[in-house]
Amino acid sequence: MSVNLKFVNKPVFITSAVLIVAIVLLTVLNPEIANSVFSSTQHSIVTNASWFYVLTVTIILSFVVYLSLSRFSEIKLGPDHAKPDYTLGTWLSMLFAAGMGIGLMFFGVAEPVMHYLNPPTADPQTLEAAKEAMKITFFHWGLHAWAIYAVVALILAYFCYRHKLPLTLRSALFPIIGDKIYGWRGHAIDIFAVISTVFGVATSLGLGAAQVNSGLNYLFDFDVSTVNQIWIMIAITVLASISVATGLDKGIKILSQTNMLLAIMLLLLIFVLGPSVFLLQAYVQNVGTYLSDIVRITFNLFAYEKKDWIGGWTIFYWGWWLAWSPFVGLFIARISRGRTIREFVLGVMLVPTAFTLLWMTIFGNSAISLIVENGAENIAQMVSENSSVALFVFLSNFPWQEVLTGLAVIMIVIFFVTSCDSGAMVIDMLCSNGNNETPLWQRLFWASSVGVVAASLSLAGGLSALQTMTIAAALPFAIVLLISMYGLMQALRVEAAKAESLVMTNAHTNYDNAEDWREKLDNTISHPDKKNVNRFIRLRVGPAFKKLATQFEDNNIETEIRKSEQGITLMVFHGNEQDFSYGVRKEQLQQPEFIQEESSSNDDSYYRAQVHLNEGGQDYDVMGWSELAIINDVVDQYKKHMHFLHLIRSE
Repeated sequence: MSVNLKFVNKPVFITSAVLIVAIVLLTVLNPEIANSVFSSTQHSIVTNASWFYVLTVTIILSFVVYLSLSRFSEIKLGPDHAKPDYTLGTWLSMLFAAGMGIGLMFFGVAEPVMHYLNPPTADPQTLEAAKEAMKITFFHWGLHAWAIYAVVALILAYFCYRHKLPLTLRSALFPIIGDKIYGWRGHAIDIFAVISTVFGVATSLGLGAAQVNSGLNYLFDFDVSTVNQIWIMIAITVLASISVATGLDKGIKILSQTNMLLAIMLLLLIFVLGPSVFLLQAYVQNVGTYLSDIVRITFNLFAYEKKDWIGGWTIFYWGWWLAWSPFVGLFIARISRGRTIREFVLGVMLVPTAFTLLWMTIFGNSAISLIVENGAENIAQMVSENSSVALFVFLSNFPWQEVLTGLAVIMIVIFFVTSCDSGAMVIDMLCSNGNNETPLWQRLFWASSVGVVAASLSLAGGLSALQTMTIAAALPFAIVLLISMYGLMQALRVEAAKAESLVMTNAHTNYDNAEDWREKLDNTISHPDKKNVNRFIRLRVGPAFKKLATQFEDNNIETEIRKSEQGITLMVFHGNEQDFSYGVRKEQLQQPEFIQEESSSNDDSYYRAQVHLNEGGQDYDVMGWSELAIINDVVDQYKKHMHFLHLIRSE
């Protein structure tokens, strides 16, 4: 099989591969030294930069909430006429599976119990410790985490779908460095994202294999060993390779939807078999406590208490979410085209957060309740000794424990497959200038690379070192992210000025003979076919554009008329300022039912001649307009564009 390098961004692909091999070799050959270096780096960051992590995550959360409520909230992640690529349910399933699915399986029982046994301020194993345990768990897995994912995805989706930049991390810096993103600076950003994603996914795959191994040991007495965990990684990598080979709309989509249904099923089973009324009460109270105390716990650095607890927990989580955000953010951006900023923020933050907190309540509160009221000390003991087994020990306290454990193992495997295949897809896009139609070998290369890295580090005992390195790498990325947020804000201000300029009176029904109401009515109720629209564009729109171009050129303004299969566009160039674009494109639509019933034709579609500006389709039809009416509409739109440029200059 010949290897097609057409889509490969060679500087990013080759440099990333070389650096990944070098880091893996360093860690495999000297795991103790690597762990020591990375651990000391992380300790230094926690000691000296914890305030920066806390402040950065707070700014991110505030920024995302502000955008959802601001005048920018109705801006679409794509052209004005764009519609979402996926239904709401499919979209939520895919972003949830990639974002946090496996973490809930690992920490749903373990983290609340850990905080109950060793809370930062309350006395251990008391009523106050139980309340504090759930509040802290909510804090670590709630709005802050999803805000980090949301802001990265929002920046990437906006610049890709709205400004037609590559769907890679480099595009986030476009407002700051402009076209330099296509040079070495952009390559460096994408290389960082590739390495971060490979090691983030590989580390999770390696650590998660231990949990799958534990579940199989409980179900089938499958030995817990490094060799068996390697075989589990190989199996997951093969499944991920099959999924990534089938593409986003098949493999990843189907697996995400399946796992979402399994997650809801497991959640309902634990809810029904557990203390149901107490769990409902606890959920409401936990949410209330979390929201009422969110400002205090957000800024609490334990500066006066001199505790190192925050470094082992909160700073660790903020670093981990930041380190994962290039991967998860790019994946969410990939599936979010066509949604408004408000819809995007609400979907990415509120829905997954509500489900995550419900999961933590049902599993965490049930586990603490079993320890306190049923004397299930085996859960507390296992959390302290081996947290990867905590979920299965917890499930052993319920009826149908074999069914519940088997369901949990299947979910963990699918979550890892979706993380691995979506990670491979993201890496592939980063190494291909954002192109998602890459050759099969390229997708399989990165899917298998993640498995090889995870297996190699597991054998050498270097996974914990890489986990530490990944979190430490979040510090420079946090700085890049803050700069990118500033760039996004500048671009959105330009969008707002453009929207304000378009508020001026619109002359969509601009006819040269206002008295000819019959012509207006005929054009409104007619349903022309493709041939008629093509003819209208050629004989009416084309000559109108030529007259306009001649007039612009007489005033020393450069123009260009561009023709394509879709239609025709008049470009008016403004040097360093934003150019003006007015196009008329064919749009195929379904005929109304009353027309279909009376029509003898088998074709139940018709066409419109829709106006397109820089921002996308404007949802109005000029079919049947006179040449003069078209010219007047172009002039009106150009007048609005000039007003927009005036607003930009005035800021």
